[in-house]
Amino acid sequence: MRATPITVAALAAALLLTACDSSNDTAGGTDNANAASGTTATGTACRLGTVGAQVGPVSEAPAAGDTGTVTVTLTNQGTDCTLEGFPQVTLQAGEKKATVPADQAAQSQKLTLAKDATASFTITYTRAAESSGAQSLAAKTATFTLPGGRETQDFPWSYGEVALKDSAPDATVSGFQQSGD
Repeated sequence: MRATPITVAALAAALLLTACDSSNDTAGGTDNANAASGTTATGTACRLGTVGAQVGPVSEAPAAGDTGTVTVTLTNQGTDCTLEGFPQVTLQAGEKKATVPADQAAQSQKLTLAKDATASFTITYTRAAESSGAQSLAAKTATFTLPGGRETQDFPWSYGEVALKDSAPDATVSGFQQSGD
């Protein structure tokens, strides 16, 4: 009599383990991952014409060699749209322009923004000594573009001169992060 309950329990456990194995169900795994992250298989790229931008908060680098951050928050004002990749950021000092590279340690992620949803990205920079000539960029304007877009958005750069490293800004731009509630 004892053999029957153990056999039934072993059979039930084997069936449960078989039912939990989803390694062969690639379509279900992908759909579940997309549902959990809020992404869709198709979508429209977010455009600056339908996304509002606000600069701040800012943590200005106080002195030469210090690091500062500038956060840009985007609010979707239209229908659902998608951000995927990194924003393109350029610092301008008169006629001189310098592209801020993507943070090599950052991972880009695909975010779908519903109407009134927000996402942000951060520019991290190293401040240069005032008037350090070839070692700095006296930026007055920052310009950014969203991935897949051509429209640009400018904002004044009043956070000090940016140090240069191998003639490129000693700065990086992060990937997009979901923000807000």
